[in-house]
Amino acid sequence: MHIVLVEPEIPANTGNIARTCAVTGCSLHLVLPLGFSTDDKQLKRAGLDYWSLLDITYHDSLSQLWDKYPDGRFHYASTKGGHWYSDVQYQLDDFLVFGKETQGLPRELIQTHADEVVRIPMRNDAKARSLNLSNAVAIVAFEALRQNGFPEMV
Repeated sequence: MHIVLVEPEIPANTGNIARTCAVTGCSLHLVLPLGFSTDDKQLKRAGLDYWSLLDITYHDSLSQLWDKYPDGRFHYASTKGGHWYSDVQYQLDDFLVFGKETQGLPRELIQTHADEVVRIPMRNDAKARSLNLSNAVAIVAFEALRQNGFPEMV
């Protein structure tokens, strides 16, 4: 399973997601630019001592990621998704793509890939805009892993 963060902005979120990837065996893909330095103390603190367990790749753009994995199945998480994340039948090599904390994924990407955009159900209240990015990643990733029998996990 692949977790993709597009231009993440908050180091603690990325650190938490890195830790989730390390304990689940998911690969982490970071699409530049990042809103922080990878030497950031908050990033390292959130990931603790899990960095050596992490399979991490940096990409200059989403296009570069798509070019590298032309046969990849991509699922885009957004509050604007047309169906629930739990309605998808995930495969082990799928890419779960998440946008930056302040803006999410670009509108044109969501429109172009509308059939692959999923959402986590939430209250219909304008004040409850979205979940924290690291929580959203964990929710979707664990559903995808559950569907595949939690491979290599005990």
